[in-house]
Formats: sequence, C-alpha cells, structure tokens
Amino acid sequence: MSKLEEKTLKSEEIFSGKIISLHLQEVELPNGKTSKREIIKHPGAVAILAVTPENKIIMVEQYRKAIERTIVEIPAGKLEKGEEPDACARRELEEETGYVCESLELLTSFFTSPGFADEIVHVYLAKGLTKKEDSAALDEDEFVNLEELTLEEALQYVKEQKIYDAKTIYAVQYLQLQEALKK
Repeated sequence: MSKLEEKTLKSEEIFSGKIISLHLQEVELPNGKTSKREIIKHPGAVAILAVTPENKIIMVEQYRKAIERTIVEIPAGKLEKGEEPDACARRELEEETGYVCESLELLTSFFTSPGFADEIVHVYLAKGLTKKEDSAALDEDEFVNLEELTLEEALQYVKEQKIYDAKTIYAVQYLQLQEALKK
C-alpha cells in the first residue's frame, strides 16, 4: 500500500442513473483519520480524431446541458457494457459523422476528473476515412451539426472557446505537434 493511498472502509451507492452512479465512501487517510469521498462511477468513453485526406478534422457541434452551451468537439461516446473501446470508436464515428475508417490507432487514454470520477477516455486516430451513404443513425436524444475544420480553424476555435473540452483540445494539440515535428 502506498504511503498516500486511502483505504475504503465503507461504500454506499446513493444514486444509480442511466450512465453514472454516485457512491459515498468512507476512507481511512494516510494519517489514520477518516474522511468522506463522493465518487462518480462511469463506464468509460472513446473519442475519435478523424482527419480527412484533405487534412480536415471531423468535428461535431452539439449542445451540452451541463455547461448550458453549444461547443465543437471531436466525435465521442460512452462504452456500452462489455464493448471494446476500438469497436465503440468505430460505432461512434459512424453514428455521429457518417464516416467509417480503415484503421484506428490508440493515441492515449486519460482520466477526465480523477478527483471525483473514474471516467476514462480512450482517444483514437482514425485513418482511411470514407463517407457512407447509409450510415448508422444518431441516438434518439442526440442532435449534432457536422463540421470539417483545418488545423488553423480548430486552433482559432480553441482561442474563441468554441472548442472548450479537454479531449478535443488534446486532439488539436496532438495534430499541432505532429505538424511541428514535420518541419
């Protein structure tokens, strides 16, 4: 056990929703005292950095109720029970954008807010994109506008806070770094 580790003494699920659950945990701190932790359990998600042969980044604009505004993001979605991340990435790419890809490369995985949630996001680079005529439909409660941005446009969107989430900023900065390494 790490000198910094907190030992769970008791855990109680106080909310179970469609996507998340909230647990109240009593923990023993490294100094022997106890404290409470509110932990959100999430099944995990994927995000897809999809770049067309014309070097356009496929993005979706959608309203996010939690922040009460519309933002532009790379396609993403939650893992279904038992679903592998790469299969989820292919499904979400097609559902949200109408594109399919020849291959996927895992770029990174990261915890979104480890102070209170266990959500992990797996970010993929999609290669060999093709637009399908009869793509899978969006979820019934999902409404998006498709955008295709150059790297310069995406960087401007970051400055303007049209792109305002960590996974998308990561993707834009990844492409910016790749461009810089080519020079």
